Amino acid sequence: MSRELDIILQHVAVKDVIGSRQRSITSLVFDSRKAIAGTAFFAIRGAATDGHQFIEAVIAQGCDVVFSEEQFSVPDNVTVVLVESTKEALAIAANIFYDEPSKHIKLVGVTGTNGKTTTTTLLFNLYTGLGFHCGLLSTVVNKIGAREILSTHTTPDPVSLNALLAEMVEDGCSHCFMEVSSHAIHQHRITGLHFAGAVFTNITHDHLDYHKTFAEYIRVKKAWFDHLDSKAFALTNVDDKNGMVMLQNTTARNFSYALKSPADFKVKVLENQFSGLVLQLNGVEVWTRLIGDFNAYNLLAVYAVSQLLGEDSTEVMTALSTLESVEGRFQYVVSNAGVTAIVDYAHTPDALENVLKTIGNIRTGNETVFTVVGCGGDRDREKRPKMAAIACELSNKVILTSDNPRSENPDAILSEMMTGVEGQHFKKTLSITDRLQAIKTAVSMAEKGDIILIAGKGHEKYQEINGVKHDFDDMQTVKNIFNQFDK
Repeated sequence: MSRELDIILQHVAVKDVIGSRQRSITSLVFDSRKAIAGTAFFAIRGAATDGHQFIEAVIAQGCDVVFSEEQFSVPDNVTVVLVESTKEALAIAANIFYDEPSKHIKLVGVTGTNGKTTTTTLLFNLYTGLGFHCGLLSTVVNKIGAREILSTHTTPDPVSLNALLAEMVEDGCSHCFMEVSSHAIHQHRITGLHFAGAVFTNITHDHLDYHKTFAEYIRVKKAWFDHLDSKAFALTNVDDKNGMVMLQNTTARNFSYALKSPADFKVKVLENQFSGLVLQLNGVEVWTRLIGDFNAYNLLAVYAVSQLLGEDSTEVMTALSTLESVEGRFQYVVSNAGVTAIVDYAHTPDALENVLKTIGNIRTGNETVFTVVGCGGDRDREKRPKMAAIACELSNKVILTSDNPRSENPDAILSEMMTGVEGQHFKKTLSITDRLQAIKTAVSMAEKGDIILIAGKGHEKYQEINGVKHDFDDMQTVKNIFNQFDK
């Protein structure tokens, strides 16, 4: 595939062009190791490195088009495009380079602190069950129909994203459901895309290591809705106190969903058990295999999207009852000894509280609830004591342990979590740095009927320590331990 530079420049906000516009571009890159002849290199400023420092190197390798935010001495055989933002320019260029694929597929994005992965995956599974050929872009996995593609980020970089969308279009996909992270919005990864609809699930304490303030976190989420066109729909959870903020300046068609407030789409939880949920969706009763109020919200959002896209309500209701839990989201297994272990991705205070309250609603009150939880390193430190406090308040016994410590000392992370443990909870709280030993300790202490929540990592199959990812799967780990204790 190749594109003329002049076509791309018609859509990008350009300050100046030095050199010929009549160049054929065979690829777009922001990795200096791939910038050979025929490529357009975008000098991106990142958290760790600045792409501008590699400009001389990429020109030496033969790259003849460079997008830059800074002026520099230009060889005669090189075209330099000066722009205000190379991140924005890259996203728009990628969209044009791949023939604007999002205009040829119904692209629905889901944003929010919690619920993105579940909602997008349920939408993909629902539409696949209804007979559509679909794409999925999620934290867990990317899919084109039944074919799986490794997912490394919640939302891919703009080149990979547009390439995937183009591949979906070529493969005949009619819909794509994707997670839209706040990082992706702020870093222009989705700039230039055409969305059929946008969904806001909720916003709670997270990513403040990146956004610095909660107000900025909200502003970034809202910015996506502000740029939707008038043909798109904007669907928001009005039970969230910031739900209506998302709709304040959008020209998209506005819709709402809720469990507790007046809304366009309503749900009521009639039964909530380990066997599933019985819901009343817009006045119609439906049983689903999923568990918990948070999944009632997710299912309602899925139903609402299906109606806004024009699907038959009865067919959708029937299909909803066949959907299963998403990997690492309230997945549970019961040992031969009658102990229930639940694995959930809950890695924010709000998500942890929701999961533990769901367990509280299901339990009889005679069993012990154990919570095994940690916090990731090199991430928002403010939530560490909050996570520990919530675990202690809503559990009978708590084991604080490592999550993905990354470059931090795991013991130091646990010490910060312990500051959230109040005096009356000291006796029921343990700190065990080794995650395997923490899970094994919980299982050894549990008796028939007890419930163990293993929170924080969910679907992840690794534990990152000092920059190295070690194999670690919470669900497989607890199954192995159950087998050892059941013998």
